[in-house]
Amino acid sequence: MARAMGYEGLELAPFTVSDAPQDITVAQAKAFKQIANNEGLVITGLHWLLVKPTGLSITSCDKVISLNTKNFAAHLCEICHACGGTYLVHGSPQQRSIADGQTHADALERATDFFASVAVHAARMNVTYCIEPLSADQTPIINTLSQAVSILKKINSPFLKTMLDTSSAGLAESQSIASLIDQYMPTGDIAHVQLNDPNRKGPGQGDMQFAPILQALKKNQYTGFVAMEPFVYVPDGPTCASHAIGYVRGILETL
Repeated sequence: MARAMGYEGLELAPFTVSDAPQDITVAQAKAFKQIANNEGLVITGLHWLLVKPTGLSITSCDKVISLNTKNFAAHLCEICHACGGTYLVHGSPQQRSIADGQTHADALERATDFFASVAVHAARMNVTYCIEPLSADQTPIINTLSQAVSILKKINSPFLKTMLDTSSAGLAESQSIASLIDQYMPTGDIAHVQLNDPNRKGPGQGDMQFAPILQALKKNQYTGFVAMEPFVYVPDGPTCASHAIGYVRGILETL
């Protein structure tokens, strides 16, 4: 269905193919890759990384939880590589919350330590691990591109980047998204883009204007994938997916 609509790949959420993604084997991941390839598609990367198994956190003060989360992220880097993916998008807002009695500074320090750890594993697997800024209504940790970039500068790994989610950026950023692209794309900090409206529907199903965004990506010679990531499927999933790619391809043809 995705191929028939004109999509070139699938961005995979691990929990949608297994209730226990920590047990996904390299052989299974290679089978996922082959399934996509058989349809003329690729698995582009992974997102929604920490939904399952339960109990993960990048900000927890609990040493066991922290270690389990780091080990699982390392596992996902291996699985992403085996799937043929080139990037992982770290959103997972509930797994980067601030606990009662914990300061924002402590939570951010623990999150930074997590990203430093996973960057090592991303390098070993030759995949890019992307910190996703999410709006403040979802998480109190890392809401803007500038906050994500400050972490990148501390860790200084070519395998750790940030990414642009247009829904969250439309809610959290003070600049236009086009100007953010002009600022951060030339520096190499943005490694991936997800398109969605701030109303959480697909591109073209809300008030956000996507032509300036796509024009800025073309101007800055972005060559990566552009993923469609609505959360509200109107009127249903297949129709939303078809509308999104038709809308975006129409803009690109015009540009």
